[in-house]
Amino acid sequence: MGTVFDIQHYAVHDGPGIRTLVFLKGCPLSCGWCCNPESQTFQPQLRYVAFRCQKCLRCVESCPRHAITHGDVGPIIERTSCQDCESWPCLEQCPGGALLRTGRSMTATDVIEEVAKDIDFYRNSGGGVTFSGGEPFAQPAFLLELLSLAKRRGISTAVETCGHAMPQHLQAAEPAVDHFLFDLKVMDPVRHAQLTGRDNELILANLELLASLAPHKITIRHAVIPGCNDDALNHEAIVNCMNRLGLRSLHLEPYHPLGEGKYAELGRRYACDADARSLKPERMQLLKTFFIERGLDCEFA
Repeated sequence: MGTVFDIQHYAVHDGPGIRTLVFLKGCPLSCGWCCNPESQTFQPQLRYVAFRCQKCLRCVESCPRHAITHGDVGPIIERTSCQDCESWPCLEQCPGGALLRTGRSMTATDVIEEVAKDIDFYRNSGGGVTFSGGEPFAQPAFLLELLSLAKRRGISTAVETCGHAMPQHLQAAEPAVDHFLFDLKVMDPVRHAQLTGRDNELILANLELLASLAPHKITIRHAVIPGCNDDALNHEAIVNCMNRLGLRSLHLEPYHPLGEGKYAELGRRYACDADARSLKPERMQLLKTFFIERGLDCEFA
């Protein structure tokens, strides 16, 4: 069994061809710009979508832990008290669908059965399944089982990883993974720790390990966050790292604030600097040219 928070069909930006994305819950990093904040914890979470709320107070009355109280503009949720709830009666009592549960336990077989519904699309497009998150390697046994079952069904596999994982888990998974989408965020270890909560020593060691095993499987992904990691020194360091390891494929991802609303729904503050909103398409094109001129095969993700 593992914890999944979403399965998305017909994706085209997370590996070759048409793909199904399976999002596993839990991540060792805490990036301020994360567009999936619901992925960071392992436990299921309660989301409150304010515009759907009918202010009926049924959630207050139904909560067995008294974790929901009435506020001036809607319910006030004591999330520490409700996070271990097993029954979640508030969801059934909410007529507007304002309360949502993020995260559910699934067997690997159930996940792959859902993935296999798209198998005709994979065959016609060269696609497959991509395991994302969160950090898929944060649930290593579950991920390995998913990969094994997918390969038995003849489904191409990809794993999107931040690289912060036990090396033996990456090594064990490598034969069953066709594509690694490996995130490089910040090359300076101190700055990396400031922005993500962890330094990058293990991440870079794991990248070197994978590059020694299967460099042709690796695509580096770099999310460009203005004011955080878009400086010339960081980008030169990425080039030097990739050249040293014999890696060529790089995908650039422009910052977007599409996940900002989820933070409020989870009762959290959005920590990303407002300067990140200033990213312009012209800047991304210049960065693409920068990496191409240095010998990398650079595309937009």
